[in-house]
Amino acid sequence: MEYLLNFRKALQPVVMLWLACVMALGFVTPAASHQMDPAVISALVQSDHVEITIRDALEPLIAISQVDPKSNADAERVNSLYRDLRTSDPATLEEVLRQNWDVISANFHVYAGDTRLELSLDSVTVPEIGDPLQLRFSSLTMTAALPADDTPVRFSWRADFGPFSIHQAGGDGDGYTELLQGGQESQFMPRAAPVKQSASSLFVRFVVSGFEHIVPKGTDHILFVLGLFLFSLRIKPILAQVTAFTLAHSITLALASLNIVSLPASIVEPLIAVSIVYVALENILFANRGAISLARVAVVFGFGLLHGLGFASVLSDVGLPAGQFLIGLVGFNVGVELGQLSVICAALLLVGLPFGQKPWYRSYIVIPVSAVIAVIGLWWAIERVFF
Repeated sequence: MEYLLNFRKALQPVVMLWLACVMALGFVTPAASHQMDPAVISALVQSDHVEITIRDALEPLIAISQVDPKSNADAERVNSLYRDLRTSDPATLEEVLRQNWDVISANFHVYAGDTRLELSLDSVTVPEIGDPLQLRFSSLTMTAALPADDTPVRFSWRADFGPFSIHQAGGDGDGYTELLQGGQESQFMPRAAPVKQSASSLFVRFVVSGFEHIVPKGTDHILFVLGLFLFSLRIKPILAQVTAFTLAHSITLALASLNIVSLPASIVEPLIAVSIVYVALENILFANRGAISLARVAVVFGFGLLHGLGFASVLSDVGLPAGQFLIGLVGFNVGVELGQLSVICAALLLVGLPFGQKPWYRSYIVIPVSAVIAVIGLWWAIERVFF
């Protein structure tokens, strides 16, 4: 008995670390992990000029441009500027953009070879104010003359402008498309025709993108998968849940990517948070003896349909090349599956195998961890509906 008490005491740091990791996933990272909202950039490279169209929320770009990227002291100033701009009518926002164009365009880094290009603002389209609590996506088109040679063009922008998906326009739809983080440079885009991507390189790139959407970016998916894992350590329940979830989200990912089905993020994201709460509460309220009911599988399948719509929103931001649509779609889905399996394997190695057969496994691990997951999911649901 004394040995058991000592062992349980030694186990406490492990359980606390596990709980801390789960809580960090929920409260340190953004709640709406699908809503990365990267800028969408299209680059049309002609023989003598380049035309770049950006679809993004202009308010944060304008506000961030007013501060030193190496300083955190102006964070409140940026927030204040953003709030003022977000409530500006389209004409006023366009006027502010044009008045500050020299400052703003200095954060766009467009090169032909080693020559930095001077960008001129051609057109701006700004929607009406709408809901000031939501991002307002506008578009701007800028052009730059190219040197009298054949040097290719590359694009990047200021790191704190955030991620962007860039596509080289023109050609037959198989051109260069990539999701980059702020500060990263695009590939060189030639003038003669859009750079071609091989099927293998495109597949690998979308596998990586799908994996990254789960680990480390997909915190809501990670918690949902952990909720499935905590239901039972037996192979049959794990396989049944993972298979149902995979089949379901693959269906809606494909249908949404083909524009056959669609739901607004304002509905999908809160429901994804609710799905996390549900599976966690079921783990707490119903002691599992190793069997899995058809109802649990059906519920997981239903929630998988929702998660697939969330995946599709990310994939639409990344952009699938029209001529290699299927390759990109399959690659992204494979990456998602690998990400989910990595979460399950990590949980199995860290918790399931060492402690899964202990008589206190459910009381000390399943219930407290599921409770934390449920609380995080509930907070996300409230945040995504009301904030």
